[in-house]
Amino acid sequence: MAWVVDTCLLIDVAEADPKFGVPSAKLLDSKRPQGLTLCPVTYVELAPLFNDDPAGQNEFLFNVGVTWPEAWTEVDTQEAHRAWHRYVAARRAVRIPRRPLADILIGAFASRFDGRLTRNESDFRQVFPGISIVVP
Repeated sequence: MAWVVDTCLLIDVAEADPKFGVPSAKLLDSKRPQGLTLCPVTYVELAPLFNDDPAGQNEFLFNVGVTWPEAWTEVDTQEAHRAWHRYVAARRAVRIPRRPLADILIGAFASRFDGRLTRNESDFRQVFPGISIVVP
């Protein structure tokens, strides 16, 4: 299958973040043989980083070894529906901090792959308890 790469890791690498750039790149390198992909939501989230230049963004993703033209499926929609319900219920019970809907959509997408590569494990563990999450 493949690992779904979180937006933050790609930003770390693209910007050569002094704290997270190298660990994020090493994680991507270690999982590349199993395949790296991203959710369509992540593709959209990267647009500002590349100044709305799809060609430059596509070249970066190609060079990092990330495939991106994965389709959003009905399975993803149903998982996102369940996850959003879990998140809102937990949020109302004041058990978890606020998260953007994009994180829920990316987590739902990742649920049909090997898992998610991110440095924000705690943001997803409660909403997606069954998903494999690997951090740098």
